[in-house]
Amino acid sequence: MTIQPPVLAVVAAVGLDLLIGDPLWMPHPVVVMGWWIQALRARLEPWAGKRPLQLRLAGLLITLLLISGSALAGWFVERLTQQVPPLGWPLLVVALASALAGRSLRKSVMAVLEALPPSGATELTSARKHLSWIVGRNVQQLDEAGIIRACAETASENAVDGIFAPLAWMAAGCLLWSLNSAAPGPLALAWAFKASSTLDSMLGYRQGRLRWLGTAGARLDDALTWLPCRLVMATLPLVSRPWPQWWRLVLAAERDGSSDPSPNAGRSEAIYAHCAGVRLGGRNRYGRGWINKPLLAADQPAATKKSVEKILLLNLRLQGMWMLILLGLG
Repeated sequence: MTIQPPVLAVVAAVGLDLLIGDPLWMPHPVVVMGWWIQALRARLEPWAGKRPLQLRLAGLLITLLLISGSALAGWFVERLTQQVPPLGWPLLVVALASALAGRSLRKSVMAVLEALPPSGATELTSARKHLSWIVGRNVQQLDEAGIIRACAETASENAVDGIFAPLAWMAAGCLLWSLNSAAPGPLALAWAFKASSTLDSMLGYRQGRLRWLGTAGARLDDALTWLPCRLVMATLPLVSRPWPQWWRLVLAAERDGSSDPSPNAGRSEAIYAHCAGVRLGGRNRYGRGWINKPLLAADQPAATKKSVEKILLLNLRLQGMWMLILLGLG
């Protein structure tokens, strides 16, 4: 069996991300995408004013420009890989690793847990500060139990957005590249997905002008995450519980997660909740308002440090399984 070079590049990128993560000495592609979003918004939002239709058109134009630009940048690196292999292949591996957030997710979640005070202490300022960097909810009034639950939820939801959705699109790119070497490959598709995810995180809020300006990016991100989320639901039970429990766990996650307004976030958290045996969801504060999220795995115990660490371990196991599958199909 001959394994295709793009597949080997994806596997090497996963290893590089887990070992090194995002180097601080180089600009991250997501940061560059954020700069472009801010620049485009600064030019188009004043033109649209407060008019919903024009704001939707402006958001659609921002989305089209950012997605196409990110995909073209990835395609350029892929062409360089084919034209100048000694330089291109290492560059491709580094660029692919930049689309993954395995190490950074684990590191940021563990930083919150390590900042929690010893048992009996009440000083939570440091833990809340670290948590505020990785979640969108208001953390100022969270007690220790609330902080730990937030860690468990972000470790599960962001695993799909930051690890497995980019991997799924890399796999799709490997398939396209094997059919036509001039077609967009794993990096073009991965960077296009990261662009949609960045758009959603920066503009996808249902408040003020963003209610219309961020519509296109948010809906595109939902669409591009839909299949990877279901793939995680189908495969996570295989690395966490005895295989005969697979169907029960998938059904339970679908039942609990489908009540979430998001087509993906609730299901992402639900499959981790059932596979790790931890209760997630509940009442969260965003800004000045409260949102009641559906309870996930309601019959399981509340999140603890050990259950958060178990979720992070499941991420590693599932990455390993996906890489074995990719190599087997390579």
